[in-house]
Amino acid sequence: MQKRTRLSAIGLVLVLLWGEWENWRASRRLVGTATGGSEAVVVLGYRNAGTRANLMNRWRVRAGLRSIDPNALSSRLVLCGGACAGPHTEAALMAHYATEICGYGGELVLEDQSRTTWENIGFAIPQLKEFDRIKIVSLPLHAAKGRRYLAQQSPELASRLVRGAEYRFGEWMAAKPLVAVHGLWQDARDRVR
Repeated sequence: MQKRTRLSAIGLVLVLLWGEWENWRASRRLVGTATGGSEAVVVLGYRNAGTRANLMNRWRVRAGLRSIDPNALSSRLVLCGGACAGPHTEAALMAHYATEICGYGGELVLEDQSRTTWENIGFAIPQLKEFDRIKIVSLPLHAAKGRRYLAQQSPELASRLVRGAEYRFGEWMAAKPLVAVHGLWQDARDRVR
C-alpha cells in the first residue's frame, strides 16, 4: 500500500512538473529580443457571460499589467475581445477591472470587435504598428498561439515580439497540465487545418 501511495505521489509530481515545463516552453516560443523604448501589451480575452470580468479575464489582466515595463518610454495596454458569450464585450469588462480594481491609469485601447483569437490579433494590429516591442499575454500556450497568428498576419510586427510575464512557476500549478494538454491538442488541430 505504501509503495502504491509513493508511486501515485511521484506520478502526480511528475505530471505537475510536466505542466510547468510545457507552459514555461510556450511562454518563450516565437519571441525575440527586440529593443526600443515603446511597448504594446496585448491581452487576449476569454469568453465572459457576466457583467464583471470572470476569473480567467481577471488573471489575464493582472498578467498584462505585470508585463508592462516600468522603464518603457511609452506603454499601451490593448485589451481584446468582443461580446462572445454575453451582452458586454470582454475588452470592456477587462478594462473596468484594470482601471477600477487594479488602479491602472496608463494608455488603454479596447479591441472589442473580435470573436476569435485570430480576430483578436488581426483587429489589434493597427494599435501595434508604432511600438518597438510587442507582448502578447494570455495563458502561455494561448499567448504562443497569438504570437503565431501575428507572425502569419504581419511578419514585420512579429519581429518585435518579446516575452510577457504570463508565466510564473507555481501559479495555477494544478491546472497547468490540463491547460498544456488542451493547448497542445489545439495546436495539433490547427496544424492539420
